[in-house]
Amino acid sequence: MADEVPKGSEPETSESLKAFGEVVKAFRRRAGLTQEEFAPLVGYSLPMVASVEQGRRLPSKEFVERAEELLDAFGVIRAAAKHLTRRAGLAKWFEKWAALEPQAVTLYTFEPRLAPGLLQTATYARTLFEKQLPAMSDDKIESSLVARLDRTRILTEHTETIFSFIIEEHALRRKVADPDVMREQIDHILALGERRNIDIQIMPLSRGHHAGLDGPLCLLETKEHTWQAYSEGQGSGQLISDPKEVSILQQRYARMRAQALSVEATVSLVRELRGAL
Repeated sequence: MADEVPKGSEPETSESLKAFGEVVKAFRRRAGLTQEEFAPLVGYSLPMVASVEQGRRLPSKEFVERAEELLDAFGVIRAAAKHLTRRAGLAKWFEKWAALEPQAVTLYTFEPRLAPGLLQTATYARTLFEKQLPAMSDDKIESSLVARLDRTRILTEHTETIFSFIIEEHALRRKVADPDVMREQIDHILALGERRNIDIQIMPLSRGHHAGLDGPLCLLETKEHTWQAYSEGQGSGQLISDPKEVSILQQRYARMRAQALSVEATVSLVRELRGAL
């Protein structure tokens, strides 16, 4: 099922993350609040709060500030956050964007190369890591896999976030893994596309020129209704916050949504691709 988290996908933690979680928990209990009561007050989902308190997720700056003020924590929560270290598995240049994803109320992704990371299954992602150059150690593969799977939680935990994915047709036609893995990946995409808050569109090969030929891009809107963008190349990534540059990328994404197949036509094509495997 799409809601299931693959076995062994719990993210790595660190002593600083665990300590921070215990601090938040202590002040929450001091305030007489359950996690269920605390989550809406601080503006985050219950799974997010639970993950932070268990030391499984790096809290956002907004979470730290809201918890500090709401729980009247004498500056302790804010001070504890200064000593947090991120778990392994994410490229250094990707960390800032990964920290923004759980805060998004809207998240758009265009991916011309592979199935987007947020839509990847465990077996598909593992195949990519195992074939990566330079070769990764077994430990690095496992930590990278855990980090990637942990990111995908937002698709099922953040049910009010609006997600849009545009994928180049050839990205799913390319057999980067054996047929069973590709079928599982396509089935996973079809299942996620049935969710009310997730739109998946294919940019067909027949389209020819389109607005996304400059490469992959991501856009997100925060709870404060500010927009950020992210662009990635080989071994590097760029977080873009300049309003003018973000606006240009928003225009391109809007044009791509009009140029891509409709959600319904996408389902038909993806099923056709699966049948051809």
